[in-house]
Amino acid sequence: MTLAQNIQKAAEAFNRAEFIVVSTGSGISRESGIHTFREAQTGLWEKYDPEELATPQAYYRNPDFVWKWYQYRFGLVSDAEPNPGHYAVAELESLVSRLVLLTQNIDNLHARAGSTDVVELHGNISRFKCSVNCQGDPTVIDLNTIDHDEDHAPHCPYCDALVRPDVVWFGENLPAAAIDRAFAVSAQCDLMLVVGTSGIVQPAASLPMLARRSGAVVIEVNPNPSQITPLAHIFLQGPSGEVLPRLVDAVREARSG
Repeated sequence: MTLAQNIQKAAEAFNRAEFIVVSTGSGISRESGIHTFREAQTGLWEKYDPEELATPQAYYRNPDFVWKWYQYRFGLVSDAEPNPGHYAVAELESLVSRLVLLTQNIDNLHARAGSTDVVELHGNISRFKCSVNCQGDPTVIDLNTIDHDEDHAPHCPYCDALVRPDVVWFGENLPAAAIDRAFAVSAQCDLMLVVGTSGIVQPAASLPMLARRSGAVVIEVNPNPSQITPLAHIFLQGPSGEVLPRLVDAVREARSG
């Protein structure tokens, strides 16, 4: 089948579905110019291994150094803008009965594009917390309320422990509430749209399989086949920024027809 035929088939599946889950990975963010850890290593940071920087041990060992690296990464993310794929996902939410968005991305672009029910599996680089969560898990810290700069790791105003980015570092578990909800909605949905993920990173990679085993239609959007492709009912091959707006148009047309 052609891409146009597959988009039409996917739109028909959307209009039959009552509960939709969208699962996104780094591919959709890459189209906004946000690269993975290794792709983003330039200049001073090029000689460092991200896996040696993005760990609790590295932060406690040299907090100012790791803090400066995250300020550099935060700058890269804050300069990025949502792309047509992000906006299309947000628009789908307004066209269907219920939609939950699961994302492995930490860039906040889905929320900036207008998605409202977003489960951030790996955290959010623009959010910060006490490193020991002294007031509850997480103890979110608004940097605007404390003294801080780009060169020195700040301290929690409640307990004086280090403040850190609210992201999942290597060796850490995903937030329990986020992953529990992700598994729950994946088992309950009747359609899952998987966008821009390799299907390798666990536990997110297991969610499409769970959805399919629970009876959901699985639709994948990716420029190239991935580990998800063999289990997808419909594969929409192409960049999400091009395919998803076409899918939104097809869903709208199918509804009006």
